[in-house]
Amino acid sequence: MTEEPQLQPLPDGVLDKLRQVSSSTIATQLYKRGFRQPQLLGVRPISQVTDGFVAEAFTMRFIPAREDVNTLDPYRSGNTLQWDAIESVPPGHVIVVDSRGDTRAASGGDMLMTRAWKRGAAGFVTDGGLRDGHVLSQLPFPTYASTVTITTRAAWHHVADLQVPIGCAGVAVYPGDVLVADRDGIIVIPRSLAAEIADPALEQEKLEGYVALKIQAGEPLWGNYPPGEQTI
Repeated sequence: MTEEPQLQPLPDGVLDKLRQVSSSTIATQLYKRGFRQPQLLGVRPISQVTDGFVAEAFTMRFIPAREDVNTLDPYRSGNTLQWDAIESVPPGHVIVVDSRGDTRAASGGDMLMTRAWKRGAAGFVTDGGLRDGHVLSQLPFPTYASTVTITTRAAWHHVADLQVPIGCAGVAVYPGDVLVADRDGIIVIPRSLAAEIADPALEQEKLEGYVALKIQAGEPLWGNYPPGEQTI
C-alpha cells in the first residue's frame, strides 16, 4: 500500500451543507470555477433503497491481471489489497475504484459491499462492474458501477495500489476529494474547493427551489431562470 497522504480535516459543516445540495447544483458551481466535466459518466446507482452519499474518497487502482502474478486463488498470490481496503477504509469515506472502465470482471460483490457497509463506509464506486446486482439492489449501502458483471474480479483485475491518484470514468480522483452522489450520478469536488463552494451551492439550491415554484406556476423563463434581480 502506498503511504497514505496526510490531509488536513475539512472545516466543520462542509459535508453537511453539501448533503443538502444536488449533484446538478455542484456541477454548476464547479463550472463557474472552470471545471467543465466533473461527473463520473456512465456510473449509475445499483442500490434501490439508498439515495446517495457525500464523502471523502478512499482510492483503489486496478491493472490487468497477469497469469504469472495472479493465481486462481488471490489469497495464495498475496494480492489482498482489495480486502485491505475494505478493512481499513475510514468510516464515512467512500471507496473509489479505477477499473480502467473495464467491465469484463467485477470490481467486487455482495460480501465485500456488506462488509464495507458494516464498517461504516459511505459507499463504493467503480467505473467497472459489480457482482450480485440482485443483492446490492436491496442493500442499504450506496453502490455505483457501470454495469452488473458476473465474472469474479480475480479473473481479470489486479489491485495495484490504494490511496493514490486515480482516473475513474474519465475523471481524476485524488485521495480525500469529495464525492457527491445522488440518483442522477456522481460529481467529484477537488478537496481544495469543497469548503469554498459549500455555502454558495446551498444558496443556489434554495434559490432554484423558489424558481422552480415560479416556473411550475406558469411564469416565463425570462427573469426567472436564470433568476433576475427581482427574483433574487
